Amino acid sequence: MPNRFPLPLFLFCLLVSLSGTALSQTTLHSVPLSGSAQDERLQRLIAPLIAGHRGEVSLAIEHLESGVRFQHQADRPMPTASLIKLPLMITAYQLAENEAIDLDRKITLSDDDKVPGAGILRDHFSAGAQLSLRDYLRLMMRYSDNTATNVVIDQVALPTTTQRMTQWGLSNTRLHSKVYRGNTSIDPDRSRKFGIGSTTASEMIQLLRMLHNKEITNDAMTSEMIDHLLTCEDSALLKRSIDARIKFAHKTGAVSDCRTDAGILFTDSGPIAVCILTDENADRRWTKDNEAEILCGKIGQAIVNRFGSDSSGSPLQVGSSGRLVESLQRTLNARLNPSPGLAVDGDFGPATQKAVEQFQREQSLRPNGVVDSKTWQSLGTLIETDVPVPAPEVIHRRQLRVVQPPPLDDPPIVTCKAWVIGDANGEIIWSNNADRPLEAASTTKIMTAHLVLQLAKNDPSVLEEMITFSRRADRTVGSTTGIRAGERIDAGTLLFGLLLPSGNDAATAFAEHFGSSFDESATTDAASYDAFIREMNREAERLGLEKTRYTNPHGLSNRQHLIPAKSLLKLSSAAMQHPRFRNIVSTRQFGCRVTSKSGYSRNLQWTNTNRLLGIDGYRGIKTGTTSTAGACLVSTGERHGDTLTVVVLGSQSSSARYADSRNLFRWAWKKRLEGSESGNDTEGEVNHSDDR
Repeated sequence: MPNRFPLPLFLFCLLVSLSGTALSQTTLHSVPLSGSAQDERLQRLIAPLIAGHRGEVSLAIEHLESGVRFQHQADRPMPTASLIKLPLMITAYQLAENEAIDLDRKITLSDDDKVPGAGILRDHFSAGAQLSLRDYLRLMMRYSDNTATNVVIDQVALPTTTQRMTQWGLSNTRLHSKVYRGNTSIDPDRSRKFGIGSTTASEMIQLLRMLHNKEITNDAMTSEMIDHLLTCEDSALLKRSIDARIKFAHKTGAVSDCRTDAGILFTDSGPIAVCILTDENADRRWTKDNEAEILCGKIGQAIVNRFGSDSSGSPLQVGSSGRLVESLQRTLNARLNPSPGLAVDGDFGPATQKAVEQFQREQSLRPNGVVDSKTWQSLGTLIETDVPVPAPEVIHRRQLRVVQPPPLDDPPIVTCKAWVIGDANGEIIWSNNADRPLEAASTTKIMTAHLVLQLAKNDPSVLEEMITFSRRADRTVGSTTGIRAGERIDAGTLLFGLLLPSGNDAATAFAEHFGSSFDESATTDAASYDAFIREMNREAERLGLEKTRYTNPHGLSNRQHLIPAKSLLKLSSAAMQHPRFRNIVSTRQFGCRVTSKSGYSRNLQWTNTNRLLGIDGYRGIKTGTTSTAGACLVSTGERHGDTLTVVVLGSQSSSARYADSRNLFRWAWKKRLEGSESGNDTEGEVNHSDDR
């Protein structure tokens, strides 16, 4: 096809002439929908993640059908990095619909077009190669190709994207320059502040909403743009923890201190628009464990947890999907002879229905292909993995290897921010920064368990109460017991799930169930949860835990959720007075069975996160890790009849907390042994030049 518009200047003039017709019509549709207030569930899932991040975060989430939304600094202008390529693509397609540019036009690649950074054109295509504008757009969105981006900008004209966004009411969404061509900037001041482009999270949600509602172009072009976004190669941000079966049409961006991602998640509950913009990130590494990218991954998972479907309390039938369907398929493959050979894909289709009907006939049940309570009961304990979880009694019989500790020779080399060594009565012997309030992560669960056991001390039947997991408990982020919404377990058994795998979901379930025991006016799960937190703080005062404040029952990051090491020592001493607590925290693995409202049952295996239990002489008690708290550990050990408790907060890594603790134990035992032989003993604050 001939080159109808070879000069960008001519194209720019044509765009100006169009601005009074089609563009103004589109502007009428860009007004945001009147949505509901901030979603409480998203607030509880995401606010702690943002609070613990070392950098600036702007976030907007909107369920495009229900209007359920969450925002954090959503109107703050932020750098886009390569995310600005999404508005650029939309601008190109809108121009193509108005016949201002031709997506099929062939454009010759030149050496002058090639720029560094992301993409494949620079290193894999020779000058003289001819690709259509549509192909350049594809490379720009799939590989974030910088060379392709500049070619697209030349065809669209640099000012056009910013003009188009402004006409749609998106005044902060601006493309400032070509990529790696700073001298082309049309707004040098904003280029210095934001780089290649800028936007706000709320404006990006508006743009995604317009795209989804087909307000920008015709159906065919809208589908083509969505398809470009679905091919995005970058799965390091919002997509990193999302089930691969959930489609995500999105675009990412990254420079040293900036990570961005925006797009539409297509979930069973409907499409969800999301935009996260981070800037001034302390962690600027280009590694898989970059803090901003991990934050994005956790937020992506939180969104899916909030809006994902749950079928554990309802019959399964054609159209159902998810983890429970996978368990059903594995179980049918094992129970039927010959095996139906079902694909374990989590989708309840005709093949799964046929296998269910066959099983129902063999069990003299009505062969309707629907998995109801009678069918669940006949299936028996579900098979969760290709290697089935053993029955609880089998797990309890296993003998785990115990290694011998090394001699007491090394000095106390530590990476932690604070530590305390206490005796069997919980009295401080040595410490460093013991009075400094710090986040302590899942060591919070010591208080959660202590409150439940205090209730049981007055009424042992409390531990026999059945706790049914709510959606909120099931969707609590982080470490988990694996129990799902609608499944039931007794409180005494659930304590193992709280303290061995460090189940954040178990902590939420306990708070929802027992909070009303401390406040009779708490008649809902949410009110009971809040009442439980209040009781945690009251108990902290009763125990004399100075400078201590709890904001949740599990220890997920919150800058106001703090406890000093010396107070954690005192709390641990109180908790260890409960015989059941001592037994649980010294247990290395535990098996149990959960049941559901619909009638099925499952086996679970929980393994203690405390690695010190594999060394003879160590007895517990609790680990904890978050990105802001670091790695934490409270542990007890006994050597030569001398029992000590060591608290370390803020170690540099999971392995470091065990090294810190063992070094402190060995040093303390040696010092006390030397002191007893000489008739002297020492105690007090210890200072170290390598303390962090």
